[in-house]
Amino acid sequence: MCGIVGYVGPREATTIVFEGLRRLEYRGYDSAGVATLRGGRILVRRAEGKLSNLEHLLADQPINGHIAIGHTRWATHGAPSQRNAHPHTDCTGEITLIQNGIVENFLSLRQALQAEGHVFSSETDTEVIVHLVEKYVAQGCSLAEAGRRAFAQIKGAHAIVLLSSREPDTLVAARLGNAGGVTVGLGEGEMFLASDIPAILEHTRRMIFLEDRQMAVITPTGPQFFSLDGQAVEKSVTEIPWDPISAAKGTYRHFMQKEIYEQARSITDTLRGRIDFETGVVTLDELNLPPKAVSQIKEMVTVACGTSAYSGLVGKFMIEALARVPVEVDYGSEFRYRDPIVDQHTLVLAITQSGETVDTLAAMEEARQKGARLVSIVNVIGSMAQRISDGVILMHTGPEIGVASTKAFSASLVDQLLLGAYLGQARGTLADQDSRSLAQALAELPELAGRVLQDGYNDYETLAHDFHDREHFLFLGRGINYPIALEGALKLKEISYIHAEGYPAGEMKHGPIALIDESMPVVTIAVQDNVYDKMISQIEQVKARGGIVIAVAHEGDQVVRDKADYVLTIPRSHPLITPILAVLPMQLLAYYLAVRRGCDIDQPRNLAKSVTVE
Repeated sequence: MCGIVGYVGPREATTIVFEGLRRLEYRGYDSAGVATLRGGRILVRRAEGKLSNLEHLLADQPINGHIAIGHTRWATHGAPSQRNAHPHTDCTGEITLIQNGIVENFLSLRQALQAEGHVFSSETDTEVIVHLVEKYVAQGCSLAEAGRRAFAQIKGAHAIVLLSSREPDTLVAARLGNAGGVTVGLGEGEMFLASDIPAILEHTRRMIFLEDRQMAVITPTGPQFFSLDGQAVEKSVTEIPWDPISAAKGTYRHFMQKEIYEQARSITDTLRGRIDFETGVVTLDELNLPPKAVSQIKEMVTVACGTSAYSGLVGKFMIEALARVPVEVDYGSEFRYRDPIVDQHTLVLAITQSGETVDTLAAMEEARQKGARLVSIVNVIGSMAQRISDGVILMHTGPEIGVASTKAFSASLVDQLLLGAYLGQARGTLADQDSRSLAQALAELPELAGRVLQDGYNDYETLAHDFHDREHFLFLGRGINYPIALEGALKLKEISYIHAEGYPAGEMKHGPIALIDESMPVVTIAVQDNVYDKMISQIEQVKARGGIVIAVAHEGDQVVRDKADYVLTIPRSHPLITPILAVLPMQLLAYYLAVRRGCDIDQPRNLAKSVTVE
């Protein structure tokens, strides 16, 4: 989970930036670096591993200046190493850059830049951006204009900061898409930049937040803001209260809202360093599951509770499709009470955001006693689930404070998709071309998620107005999207206190159809997949009985739009990616309904974030 910090002003900049990076350590990283300007020269220090390594390097080779940028990196393109750590510098040594995000079209850009004579010193996708900026500066552009032209050429979602010796008191920052935040902190004769509020909260409470496709040009006297097409933008200042919990919430009304909108970034962060987007090869070092151990696996059992259990049901489809290993999904609270049949050939996967859910931990212990190999997908580093596992896949979402899980759910789906690909590649069941196709889909996923989460993409206010007084909902899905119907119903129950049922759509005629009338909203996931025609039939059956249909459908699907009463759209994508996008409207629908009903969003009644007693 990459971190960004910047400073310009009269104080010693490197210290301020380094301490800001320290406050972002919870986000995770595999390397770190800082750059400053001294005597007209850019000076860079980078180190692989923990911040302490960078701290020792700075003690041995100090760099001091009044402007600096710093970065903690999770690897995407290029392994964790000093040469791949940020900041990255152009051929002239006059421009340096830090970035969060994935440059989806970096390969074609790199090839074009190399043909023009640019020399690359790292394996990263990030480096193409600084060479693009170099190209336009050489043509006479200012740093801001060169950045604007470069940013217009890159695909994907990004947060970017530029520093140049040609403009020694200026930082240029930009936000493209929703995979990384950019916060500008206002001081007296000094300015701050960060990817997250805690990095700079010690220095200022007055902050401005960049929106998608906005840029900031920052000097010690203040910032100027522009759209990516060069038009000036007026921005308002937000006063952040000192209370750390409120500060972490930023401009959002609720933590759940913040965490929903962080998903483009958290998806990016859970992908970092785990998949080569050119070859599709997945690397899961902390899983501690070498190919020989993979070959001994005959079956998998996923144990989890609540939202994580529904994630496991989606993962069952993913892993079976990619690795051709049978997967059973069981509630952690039930697993150990039925004398489960597992042995040394069983891989038991535990999914738990907190890593402290007592039922899941008990299920893991039962599996261990029976000789199974234990791995976990967990968000909280150092949690019990991680400590007792043979291997782990960390979600890298950052703290999830809202009781109703959102970003941990989508991250765990991505992690299971990576696990399925890893197992499939080790077992020889996933062809190289299919690996590359999946990798391309995953590279595009953060941007697609960001699109679904954009304001105005779907109209939830109208749905909240029309249905906030209903007491019953039915959610229907088929195939890999059936568990998303379950999760949609759970979210509605958790935070709005509306009774909701998730059902496999094919089972509607076996009971739930008796409930359908003109007062019953029915949410259907009707995307264009292998069961699309079946879902169209379910919609027609609901309409024939006077029911109200709220459909989640692909963009441009006129058939669903003609049949449903309301439509929530998502972009078209790889079939195994679709559930990750389909859950986003479910979360927002529940959130808006709960807000309209005046519910306690972040701390719904009777619920706790981590269930630590049975």
